[in-house]
Amino acid sequence: MATSPDSPRPSALHASTTSQRGQPKTVTSEALLGTDGQLIIEHNGQQYRLRRTRHNKLILTL
Repeated sequence: MATSPDSPRPSALHASTTSQRGQPKTVTSEALLGTDGQLIIEHNGQQYRLRRTRHNKLILTL
């Protein structure tokens, strides 16, 4: 995808998801998933489920 000099850079588009140093924020899976162990993420009109498995792994499904 071509960008013009006036186009915002991807890092500028996602500034709310980065720390002040430009590094991605760190969030624990416990903080995201809570006691239920799962979370629904809406992205581009689709819902994805992020869940913790019984083997303490993470899986993302549509």
